[in-house]
Amino acid sequence: MTKIAVLVDSSSNLTATEVAELEVFMVNAPIMAGESVYHENESWAELGAFYDLQRTSTVPLTTSQIEPGIWLEKFDEIAAAGYTDVFVVTISSGVSGTFDTVQSLAQTVDTIHVHAWDSKIAAAGAGNQARLAAKMALAGHTVAEISAALTELRASTQVLFVVDDIKHLQRTGRISGGTALIGSLLNIKPLLTFEDGKIIAIGQERMMKRAWMHIKRDFDQAIKTATTPLLVSVIDANNGALADRWAAEIEATYPHEQVRVVRGPIGPYISVHTGEKAMGFIWSADLLAD
Repeated sequence: MTKIAVLVDSSSNLTATEVAELEVFMVNAPIMAGESVYHENESWAELGAFYDLQRTSTVPLTTSQIEPGIWLEKFDEIAAAGYTDVFVVTISSGVSGTFDTVQSLAQTVDTIHVHAWDSKIAAAGAGNQARLAAKMALAGHTVAEISAALTELRASTQVLFVVDDIKHLQRTGRISGGTALIGSLLNIKPLLTFEDGKIIAIGQERMMKRAWMHIKRDFDQAIKTATTPLLVSVIDANNGALADRWAAEIEATYPHEQVRVVRGPIGPYISVHTGEKAMGFIWSADLLAD
């Protein structure tokens, strides 16, 4: 009898409550500051402590892939718990080698069927795909049915995000050097998205307020062509008051039957690249509605 598990890395930002309720397995991604190694969900009791480190560290923070041995240990753990299959929902292959690593490891594992899934996005975008897979697994859906639903959700997902300071994306190589240099010189707020799983700049604004106006215009156009209710995830890197205002404005503008809004963080692993005060706005077909 098939029994399906879902495995994510911590950059998808599922809460501890969600991990428990959805019976999701998680591995915590590493963050380095020189010779010091930290891990999401382990090294900081609260997000503010991470941002304190990011601001005060004498060496730039970097990220690394989870070691292959950690994945293999987790596959063994999941198999020992009685599962026959596991969906591993990863951060986009366009910004990380995690998907390729898991896909390669899947060929070497004979205790469980490993299904590597490239979210082609990050943070709550990947997290929503993991949530959907977990809900469907708990409801007894097949591997094929979960794959089909994930394909639909991924195809419907759009993201716009704004960074307060482009230097982090420049330093970590997640955006072209030319674009980053312009941003640094002009003190602009780059408006970014994922295209084919990679981060690209699609605009620039002088102020976060104007970036929000741009996002609202784009989302309003999306609403006009949507054929299903939409799920909106408003996420932030230690910019909670602004994110709450964005979420409240969307809730006040559109009926709940048309748009459902959820809030969430941009966790430490992604914040290494976006920097503090970054804002994200993700929408998709609401396949997660109860």
